Amino acid sequence: MNELLVFICDGAPVRGEIVSISTAWQAVLERRNDPPVVRKILGDFIGAATLLSASLKFDGTLIIQAQSNGPISLLVVECKSDLTMRATVKLAVDPSEINPEATLGELLDASGSGRLVITLDPANREPGQPPYQGIVALQEHRGTVIKPVTSAAEAIALYMQNSEQLDTRIWLASNETHVGGLLLQRLPDSGGHAHLDPQVAAEGWARIQTLGNTITPEELLTLAPQTILRRLFLEESAENGVRSFVPRAIQFACRCSRTKVADVLRMLGEAEVESILAEQGAVETECDFCAKSYHFDPVDCRQVFKTDSLLDATRPPSSGH
Repeated sequence: MNELLVFICDGAPVRGEIVSISTAWQAVLERRNDPPVVRKILGDFIGAATLLSASLKFDGTLIIQAQSNGPISLLVVECKSDLTMRATVKLAVDPSEINPEATLGELLDASGSGRLVITLDPANREPGQPPYQGIVALQEHRGTVIKPVTSAAEAIALYMQNSEQLDTRIWLASNETHVGGLLLQRLPDSGGHAHLDPQVAAEGWARIQTLGNTITPEELLTLAPQTILRRLFLEESAENGVRSFVPRAIQFACRCSRTKVADVLRMLGEAEVESILAEQGAVETECDFCAKSYHFDPVDCRQVFKTDSLLDATRPPSSGH
């Protein structure tokens, strides 16, 4: 199952989402060979990105990127507003050196330098207009106490608190076959629940959070979203109404292409590309997300720099892929 379900609580100012990802997650894993603890962190962030993307109010892409000086040097998850996604992770050490019990903080914030960047990139963004970015340190400051972030759910909650200023709770789980997640978000009092008394609204938000807290990782990984919704909010639905919408499908999809590789070659410059050709005879590259190989022989490479159009520069290769 690869499905995201959105629901609204009529008796409380709450919007929620439940996600279950299986084959799309497998499509990511079959291209990778990471240690289990790394796969779990990647899976949790895929769940988080999918949940956050479902609330985008524009056609575009949400990107979660974490960089650090720790064992995981880079983690990237991209999810478009149509819920197509891709993900990758890069390690700074040999996989055998990673502690199987390591926390997110130990892997992504070993020296206190880890950063989580969430980018919202509209498809129709004007040239030169930067995308919106929210940056969160992978540490929570409580007065004079610094508490390392230990999970993707904590990191996303910090982002929502600092960047979106919306009360948000998120639960994430992942294993070798599935990714699951639940998101609860308190809607502004000026929205569709403005008719609720402030005290009733506050009590409703607290009540829905309490119900959300009863979810278990096993349920997130084994139950369908509609089943989870009934299991959590059966009583709430009977008394106050919980409305769900048509489930949305989730797919793995990579956007790499020869056109984009040609663009990279142009950025490298003709001299650098000629140096690679002299040493290796061709330019070979592999997509970090889908592992697809691209081969540019000398004729391909020189064509890149002789044309003004990237489309012209990416004719079918004379050899290889």
